[in-house]
Amino acid sequence: MIKFDTYVQKLKYSVLKEVIKKAYDDDLQNTYRDIPKIISPGPKPLARCCVYKERAIIEERITLAMGGNKDNPNSVEVIDIACDECPAEGVMVTPACRGCIVHRCVDSCPRGAITIVNHQATIDKEKCVECGKCTEACPYSALIMQKRPCIKSCKVNAITIDEEKKAKIDNDKCISCGACVYQCPFGAISDKSMVLDVVDILRKSENNTKYNVYAVIAPSIVGQFDNIKPEQIVTGIMKLGFHQVVEAALGADIALHHEAGELKEKGVLTTSCCPSFVMFVEKNFPELLKYVSSAVSPMVITGELIKKSDPDAKVIFIGPCTSKKREYRMEKTKGAIDCVISFEELQAFFDARGIDMETLEDTVLNNASFYGRIFAKSGGITEGIKKAAKEYYDFDDVRPVVMSGIDQCRMNLLKLKMGKAAENFFEGMACDGGCLNGALCIHHGPKNVKEVDNFGKQAKEQDIKNSVNLYNLDD
Repeated sequence: MIKFDTYVQKLKYSVLKEVIKKAYDDDLQNTYRDIPKIISPGPKPLARCCVYKERAIIEERITLAMGGNKDNPNSVEVIDIACDECPAEGVMVTPACRGCIVHRCVDSCPRGAITIVNHQATIDKEKCVECGKCTEACPYSALIMQKRPCIKSCKVNAITIDEEKKAKIDNDKCISCGACVYQCPFGAISDKSMVLDVVDILRKSENNTKYNVYAVIAPSIVGQFDNIKPEQIVTGIMKLGFHQVVEAALGADIALHHEAGELKEKGVLTTSCCPSFVMFVEKNFPELLKYVSSAVSPMVITGELIKKSDPDAKVIFIGPCTSKKREYRMEKTKGAIDCVISFEELQAFFDARGIDMETLEDTVLNNASFYGRIFAKSGGITEGIKKAAKEYYDFDDVRPVVMSGIDQCRMNLLKLKMGKAAENFFEGMACDGGCLNGALCIHHGPKNVKEVDNFGKQAKEQDIKNSVNLYNLDD
């Protein structure tokens, strides 16, 4: 049995599994009637106030599992009915307030929003601007700044609370990183799923006789499935009806070669493999777009390679990332990828189709090099760039900075913008630790780094040369 980090992930998986089953049984018309009762049979609720509200929320999850709001380009949406348990925002007075007579909180407030009532600090919410000065002044730390987990997790300030006390996402600011998806304790913010598109693509291929269906898997897939080897995962994917499984790390090898040459040419460069990082630059540092590598992401490069050799092919990317669900539909990808699903959704496919992963034989996977595979971790691109720049371009003036998470990206991009950066290569990852901690990973944690490193060492090729030759041959 798969072990998820959170109950929210398990709930999402349960809905996805049942939707996939319904699709293969040609019974989608009964989806909203049957699935809520399967997951929350009652009479007692599993997690909410009553079984009826729980089923209503499951119905909204079914809508997301079936593609969500087609008019919303974002890959992340809010389930309004599920967003109702978080406390109010702002500065709060806790029971730690001792009713002292110093009243430093009152004196520190620049807006006069704090008064003492019955020996207790009281905050006028209409006057308070949430500057936090009172929280610093109180000797008992009795005043705290309360923020919802979704707002705390969003490093681009894309989430606000509307008049109904529901979370609201500003698509003009959102970079689809999915931090809010993983951090919301009630699962009220979730990614939209394309599992029905995948079912449709696989079925219409008629066992790959009408066209071939390829799976492109992200290197961060290692360690995601308990006690299952990557080679068994490949076999499982093939049993779902795919023609072939290809590593996205192959595209990473080629991206490395491209970026190393571009760094030598431009003198200053940022990476382009993380779509959330690129969106962050576009929306917050447009003047720095000239430094973003012109290379498309490894996902797209791999899809392009497949379609050059098999023009009628359908390509489905499997990864840990909410923003990949947005990226594949962007104009710049030029149709290289036909659909994207997550590791969570892949597990739902395995179980919906009755595939027992632990019993499967191995299928060898040898598409990419050590350096392509370690793209999954923060710092992996930098390791590859140093080697590729020296080996292929006789360039050793690589002064990198590894930016893990949006806070680090912002800090270092500000330095670049102001002309104060000593570095010339900026590796940007929106997720802390890199893709191996993507929002749609089954597991998150430090052990994933060791798994990725070991996977890289197992690569037959320890150099990107063969991948580059393949790409040049196709050109």
